[in-house]
Amino acid sequence: MFKQRSKHKELLDNDVIPTADLHLNLKELNTINTLLGGYTISYNALRKVFSTKNSKVLVDIGCGGGDTLRNIEKWALKNKYALQLYGIDLKQDCITYCIKNNYTNTINFIRDDYRNAHLHIPTIDIIHACLFCHHLTNEQLIELIRYAQRHNATLIINDLERNPIAYYAIKILTKLFSKSYLVRNDAPLSVARGFKKHEWLQIIATAGAHNYSVKWQWAFRHQIIIYPNAH
Repeated sequence: MFKQRSKHKELLDNDVIPTADLHLNLKELNTINTLLGGYTISYNALRKVFSTKNSKVLVDIGCGGGDTLRNIEKWALKNKYALQLYGIDLKQDCITYCIKNNYTNTINFIRDDYRNAHLHIPTIDIIHACLFCHHLTNEQLIELIRYAQRHNATLIINDLERNPIAYYAIKILTKLFSKSYLVRNDAPLSVARGFKKHEWLQIIATAGAHNYSVKWQWAFRHQIIIYPNAH
């Protein structure tokens, strides 16, 4: 089961999801990310990317409920990093949720495919993908890396390792505590759709990127930083 990525589609990837169900899913995902320290992986990656305190433009692709961006904004303010923040997602219900919970009104949210991000944001320094890449096929991941390279953007990926311990742990935890059928179904499936380090290395090599790092992080995640080849 864990030798290869699962090809089963997550419920969250369906075109039509009842709004209340989707919003409960987004709320619970924020709680899971917070409790398991998922945001810290992104903060540490951003520290590596910020060689200076100069302002940078960051777009979070597949931004979901916007919780990752809200946490990045708090971290940036606390550590005095200047970031212009954008979130982009295909689902209008996600964007509606983001705007409703955008308490500072300083994050810009866009409904579109991430591949059109450059049409809305002329200059992009950082493309950030948190728990987004496991929704994609390997071919789509290669396309994402090449998109970042074409637009001279550093790509930060924070995503799941495919691991039996992580799979059964999250399956038990969500069964006991989650009220969302989306979370109960998709959380373990997300792990099954996750990656081994050697798979990331092969994907990155196939995409033609040369300057990158791939590191295992607690709890059962990978932190990937892919710099533009001209970097």
